[in-house]
Amino acid sequence: MTYSNPLRDPEDRRLPRIAGPCGLVLFGVTGDLSRKKVMPAIYDLANRGLLPPGFSLVGFARREWADQDFAQIVHDSVKAHARTEFREEVWQQLAEGIRFVQGDFDDDAAFDRLRRTIEELDEERGTGGNHAFYLAIPPGFFGAVVDQLKEHGLAEERDGSWRRVVVEKPFGHDLESARELNSILDRVFPSGSVFRIDHYLGKETVQNILAMRFANELFEPIWNANYVDHVQITMAEDIGIGGRAGYYDGIGAARDVIQNHLLQLMSLVAMEEPVSFDAESLRFEKQKVLSSVVLPHRLDLTTARGQYAPGWAGGEKVNGFLEEEGIKKASTTETYAAVTLHVDTRRWAGVPFYLRTGKRLGRRVTEVAIVFKRAPHLPFTETATEELTQNALVIRVQPDEGMTIRFGSKVPGTAMEIRDVNMDFVYGGSFVESSPEAYERLILDVLLGDPPLFPRHEEVELSWKILDPILEHWARKGKPEPYPSGTWGPESADKMLARDGRVWRRP
Repeated sequence: MTYSNPLRDPEDRRLPRIAGPCGLVLFGVTGDLSRKKVMPAIYDLANRGLLPPGFSLVGFARREWADQDFAQIVHDSVKAHARTEFREEVWQQLAEGIRFVQGDFDDDAAFDRLRRTIEELDEERGTGGNHAFYLAIPPGFFGAVVDQLKEHGLAEERDGSWRRVVVEKPFGHDLESARELNSILDRVFPSGSVFRIDHYLGKETVQNILAMRFANELFEPIWNANYVDHVQITMAEDIGIGGRAGYYDGIGAARDVIQNHLLQLMSLVAMEEPVSFDAESLRFEKQKVLSSVVLPHRLDLTTARGQYAPGWAGGEKVNGFLEEEGIKKASTTETYAAVTLHVDTRRWAGVPFYLRTGKRLGRRVTEVAIVFKRAPHLPFTETATEELTQNALVIRVQPDEGMTIRFGSKVPGTAMEIRDVNMDFVYGGSFVESSPEAYERLILDVLLGDPPLFPRHEEVELSWKILDPILEHWARKGKPEPYPSGTWGPESADKMLARDGRVWRRP
């Protein structure tokens, strides 16, 4: 049996949430996001019985494809990337609702064809006028597409039906551009119909931060500055930029990861208990955290940025960032970013939050580490606890999803010797149900109109207000510091913590 999230289904936690009559229009069907994430997630939802029998999928692109050509693209993407097993009967039912519309974003005739296609699906498949428009395209095209949707009546809700728009990060490249992007969306769709996808918020382990904090009396009493020494939030990748040079150069690690994923994780860790787990209550508490963030005065000492140089990864010699295909030799784009932030509230006064992300690091890992203060008194000899470190609670977002508690324990024997030990919780070992992929959860939430996991424009703008001064400071400094591929970043990142008498965790 499929179980829904008990934090968000108060009526009956045992029943799956199934979307009603609806369809999805996918712009950008030829991109990696559509082929590797969106299309497989749609199949997985259908395979789990969470989509209506008449669900429709419409692709929109310049390619001169027929419906069956696009259906073959979806089929191949599903076979290659779906999480659940391929079942022919499920595929046939899904394929019956697949359509394709050829055209450019400025092509009025194409959007007329799109409108007619949707109307035909409403009639043939019973989609009831309910359609989501998924913009898996660069933000520079958002304006053209949403204006066309408005011009051709595609954004208009009639007779109780709904129309929604889904956009992917990046939500702008600074505060000003984020506001412009929000203005573009708001002039066509009401705020409640705009879904900004941050796929990290769809991960089970991220949602478990809320369950772990607020469903257990064990953690919340010590979740404050009286007991917590500092917090480290890490997203490390062992790969380089791959074929993303066109996107990544000029964007960099801070815009790509810190502005969205890591600040959202920090908000969930630092927020107060919401009055409920509905969208407005969760957003209110997250916005309070983001609006309370203060930057240290010396950004040169409390931030670090780097750029991976040639080195070794996975036992192989790899190029540096400046040697990657499509990257300018004088590029100052950072592939590593670390920042120190403070949440200026009573709960977190004096507790630094260290956020870091990078490519070509020692291993792939995303985690949140709550590091606790040392015991005020240790009634042991120095030799008994010589290597004892601080207690820590580590939430592993990926891979090996789960949680680890590090604490001191007596070593078996006659002497009183204390050593660090770990107590592990692993998702795969505790639950028989496999975790859905993040895009499954988020796409289903869009079709259900369930918005708690989607950041609103207020959160986006507050995040840029935090990051913009750091980016401006780095722009004045010039080139980022090189670090060898396969290491854990530039020396300046280690010095950043060393000044506070701390060190980065080695996951």
